[in-house]
Order: sequence, then C-alpha cells, then structure tokens
Amino acid sequence: MGPKRVELFAAIRFDWQRNQMPVRALARKYDVHRRTVRQAVASPVPPGRKAPERQAAVLDQVRGLIDGMLREDLAAPRKQRHTAKRVFERLCDEHGAAVSYSYVAKYVARRRAEITTEDRAGAVGLRGFVPQAKEPGAEAEVDFGEVMVCLDGEPARCYMFAFRLSCSGKACHRVYASQAQEAFLEGHVAAFGACGGVPAGHVRYDNLTPAVAKVLTGRNRTETQRWLSFRAYYGFSELDLGSFAGRCELVRCGC
Repeated sequence: MGPKRVELFAAIRFDWQRNQMPVRALARKYDVHRRTVRQAVASPVPPGRKAPERQAAVLDQVRGLIDGMLREDLAAPRKQRHTAKRVFERLCDEHGAAVSYSYVAKYVARRRAEITTEDRAGAVGLRGFVPQAKEPGAEAEVDFGEVMVCLDGEPARCYMFAFRLSCSGKACHRVYASQAQEAFLEGHVAAFGACGGVPAGHVRYDNLTPAVAKVLTGRNRTETQRWLSFRAYYGFSELDLGSFAGRCELVRCGC
C-alpha cells in the first residue's frame, strides 16, 4: 500500500462524493478497473496485498517423520541429536523422500524450538511462583535513575530519586542534578514526609555510595558521618551493606 495508491483512492472518493460521478466514468478517468473504484468508494484505505500461499506438498508428507526425529532428540544427549543435514539424509536414505534440503533445514530450525517449548509446557513441576507477602508500612525500596529533562529549552541529564513502599506501592520521586549525598538525604526526607513516617521494617538499596566513606574487607564498610547522624535522627539501628555490588538494607530499630 504505497502513497500513490492512497492518493488515487482519495481522488476517486472526492469525485464520487462531490461530483457524483458513476463507477464507469471514474474507471475511465483514472484508467483503473471498476473493482478498484468500488474499493475506493467502500474504504479510503487501500486493501493490503494478499501474500500467495506456497504449497509444499512434498514437505507435508514428511512433516510427521521430521517431528518424530526431533522428539527423539528430547531424551538424547546433546551431541547425539539430529542436525538438519542428518534429518535430510535419513529422509532420503530410509524413506526415499524427494525433498529439498533447504526446506528441511528451515522446517527443522523452526519446529525444533516449538517442540522443545511444548515439551517444557507439559512437564510436571515447571509451573510455580514465589509469593511476595509484604507487611503494610514495613518495607520500602530506594534507587537513583537517569532521566532527561528540558532545561531552558535544552536537554539535560538529571537523576531521579525514587522511594516506593513495597506493600501499597505509594511512591515519592524527586529529580536532582546529581546523585550527591545532599540529594540522597533530601530525597529521604521528602519521601518520609510524603509517606507519613519511616518504614517499620527496612529499606532496600541498589546503590549506597553516598553513605559509604570507605570500603573495608568483607562486608565491613565505614559510613559517612553525615549518614550516621541521619540514621540516628530517624532511628535506624543497623546498616547492613551486604555485597558492595549487591542490594543493601537499612534495618530500623523497634522503638
């Protein structure tokens, strides 16, 4: 459906609606078949081209044989599974099939994935889930992410502080020019104010670089003085950094 055909349909519809021209006259004017005129009158969008369906009579006769070989491969060691060439050779030697290798290779590449998926879907014990039970007001997640904003008509890279309660999904977002400690702390203050307090359980972090002054051996870290004061003010009793590249948790005291 090219732009010229769309313009043709628009012109035909204009003459048919405004000038009340009949179908035969429109066909002669635009040098098209009357069927095309009727299509333009019925719809302003030209119909798409129908892709011809190619018949693969020979391949249809061996589909079941190929599927059987591929299903045998499900229980066979990896190095003993059929390749497309081996499937083609077996069809020719054992069944005398006069089929093209290119057709066999394309069918094997597509059908192998389908058979594997069907087998996995029917296997026992594949379906399952991990329940996520969150206590109201107990947990939250904090992260920084890059965002592009328009400042004075120019695109600028900024950073979004995101705080989200795990149970209710209530969130607080702030955009800052950097991920500095000031933005990190200010984001917490705004989030605690918007949510009405500090989570009773813990807060999960992907990146706590603004809170760490020095990385020691193992799981030990030296926290910054400002972060220690911040935790003391809001009642956090422990900073568990875990793996430096992994997730971290702040555990609040029960008082």
